[in-house]
Amino acid sequence: MITVSPTAKEYIHDLMVAEHKGPDAFVRVGVKGGGCSGLEYQLAFDTVEKEGDQIFEDKGVKVVVDMKSLLYLYGTELDYAGGLNGKGFVFNNPNATRTCSCGESFAV
Repeated sequence: MITVSPTAKEYIHDLMVAEHKGPDAFVRVGVKGGGCSGLEYQLAFDTVEKEGDQIFEDKGVKVVVDMKSLLYLYGTELDYAGGLNGKGFVFNNPNATRTCSCGESFAV
């Protein structure tokens, strides 16, 4: 399962409105090779579910992840942090054994 923090829920909703995403839009979360720690997080709006996708809904936010990425992301909370040190989505991933300082890549 992938969960969404209350702060991330608000920001996702605001982004969907600002980008004129329709009611069929959802958040697609994934992992690809790269980054300074070996694996990079991917995050985007999408409207097309693919074969093998796993679908979660938390706090009214539909999150879709492919099965391969789910192996690395299971139990992750999607959060949003703002402030003087920058702002953006944060992946609180219990499977990560190492992360880079920017938080965009990780290793397991």
